[in-house]
Amino acid sequence: MTTDIDSRISRLRARRSGEPGMASLTKSTAGYGGYAQDSAVVEDWERRGTPSQKWTRYAIGAMQAVSEKYTEVSKRTGERVANQLSNRLAARGIPSVFRLQGSVPLNVHIKGVSDVDVLTLRTDFLTYNTYGARALKGIYSSSTSRTSKEVLRELRQCVEYDLERAFPEAEVNKNSGKAVKISGGSLARSVDVVPSHWDDNARYQISEREADRGVTVYDKKTGQTVDNLPFVHIDRIASRCDSIGGGLRKAIRLCKNVKSDSSRSIQLSSYDISAIMYYADMNALRVGYYTDLVILAETQRHLDHLFRNQDEADKLFVPDETRKIFDSPEKRSSLLALSLEIDELFTLVFLENYPNFASDSYGISFRREMLKYVSF
Repeated sequence: MTTDIDSRISRLRARRSGEPGMASLTKSTAGYGGYAQDSAVVEDWERRGTPSQKWTRYAIGAMQAVSEKYTEVSKRTGERVANQLSNRLAARGIPSVFRLQGSVPLNVHIKGVSDVDVLTLRTDFLTYNTYGARALKGIYSSSTSRTSKEVLRELRQCVEYDLERAFPEAEVNKNSGKAVKISGGSLARSVDVVPSHWDDNARYQISEREADRGVTVYDKKTGQTVDNLPFVHIDRIASRCDSIGGGLRKAIRLCKNVKSDSSRSIQLSSYDISAIMYYADMNALRVGYYTDLVILAETQRHLDHLFRNQDEADKLFVPDETRKIFDSPEKRSSLLALSLEIDELFTLVFLENYPNFASDSYGISFRREMLKYVSF
């Protein structure tokens, strides 16, 4: 961890208010402010503690949600792209609906200028579990001979073509396997458009909750389809977080910001980090409703525990249960790197708040407990 805390705070502030290079986007974000305007705004976390408690301010700031106005711009940009595609696909006789996925709808994004993922779901075709409750009742029709690959390959081609014509000044990147990225021009955010269709799994056929419904996406590079459960991931993390007053999202943002500022190699995606913190002690994170530094203390404890208990960590699945979290050696080593970063931040924050307890004789459990009593 770098000892240049002023640089670290500057990067945190820049991420939250928009990178300097994004200032040119103010035309498309009129009414929301641009970097030049908002970089001068002092957020609440920048007033927490004393002026000398910079590591404490950084830790608290790293937990906070990005300003709602920036998140709203990301959502509206995704909706704007979706509306254009909806009309153009409808003109081709392809009905569709659109849903956001990823960090923005879950509210664990850490950038003011956040890309947004938009699922483009073709609704005249779906797949389903033939042993599900609805299927056994004969609700589904299997009148088509078309396959997911054929349907989604066609949808991908239409999306690429229509985006170029709907936004002629923007750049449309068609090289990614699963998404078509559009950016620039009049768009305030980059948007990843993911062609897909519904996949009605057995769980959804019982609950009929969209949160349980699966999607199938097409990988242009491999020519294969992949089944995902993006709404299960969002629903389970959001529900657990809401039940404890917001502490889980704070822990996830903290880890993501620390990873972003680290010089260590941390090969963990936002999805991985969310899954890791999903298994933290929710009762401990609940106290974070009253004092933010408890979030740091529990994050440090949880990551340290997982690293020291590899057999336990290796059994953990991502929230939608589709795979294990630590499914590669790189992710296991990245857990150590992230844990070390949080260890160092925890120590620096503790010493700022309790300089008279610098002796190593005060154990880690004592230090975690003492952070409960720091409140600004």
